[in-house]
Amino acid sequence: SVLFLSEVVSFTHPAFSPRVNTQLKMSTGPNIEVISQPDEEFLKEKGVFSWGTWGCEAGSFPWSYAENESCYLLAGKVTVTPDDGRPAVTFGKGDFVTFPEGMSCQWDVAEAVQKHFKFF
Repeated sequence: SVLFLSEVVSFTHPAFSPRVNTQLKMSTGPNIEVISQPDEEFLKEKGVFSWGTWGCEAGSFPWSYAENESCYLLAGKVTVTPDDGRPAVTFGKGDFVTFPEGMSCQWDVAEAVQKHFKFF
């Protein structure tokens, strides 16, 4: 399920004077969606095996999505942390992942990645 929060949430922390109001910037976009270990039928329906491939070694880098992207990991393990407060996700070999358009994030690649991908 997707949880949408207002762009700015205000609260008063009990440790501060009641007059001190703190604002937190919250996400308003969709979260990264991970389908763990989908079956062969799902992958064939999506046409995953005809998509392009991409890979990288272990490391860390920033990335921004100009379009939605779906991918299927053939190898590797990754944690992706959005810059705007949306929840980080960890996924790996055999997972199907969709990243929302407009999201900027940090990729932390624990194990070298090889994936099929499609922008839409």
